[in-house]
Amino acid sequence: MKFAAFAISAMLCVAPALALAADVSPVGLWKNIDDETGKPKALIRITENNGVLQGQIEKLFREPNEDQNPKCEKCEGARKDQPVIGMVILTGLKKDGNEFTGGEIVDPKNGTVYKSKISLSDGGKKISMRAYKGIPMLGRTQTWLREE
Repeated sequence: MKFAAFAISAMLCVAPALALAADVSPVGLWKNIDDETGKPKALIRITENNGVLQGQIEKLFREPNEDQNPKCEKCEGARKDQPVIGMVILTGLKKDGNEFTGGEIVDPKNGTVYKSKISLSDGGKKISMRAYKGIPMLGRTQTWLREE
């Protein structure tokens, strides 16, 4: 009987933590880490509107000899020649089980638009951002770290 009471009380303590973990949201400020150099590239704010996520660049981490306010010269359409800081680079992600899928992300460095999907890990402290053309297996993954 004591074991049953212990088991029930343990479940009551753990259940809220599991529910919280399942509801971790990617909304917030994130530092993306370059998958080639391992260095921080930017701070990106992810917001949600009617279940759809988007991400906007708030800050760039640039070397002193680099242009501190670059424009997206290789972008097309409305992004062409627009400042990278303030640019919405991530659009259209929707919750799909444990991931957010169906989005697009633009690389301001080369203007390329990729399909994207993200998944949260480490209790919502990390994002794995997968950008790809065609199928996800043929893409690249960046790690984003929560800033707030």
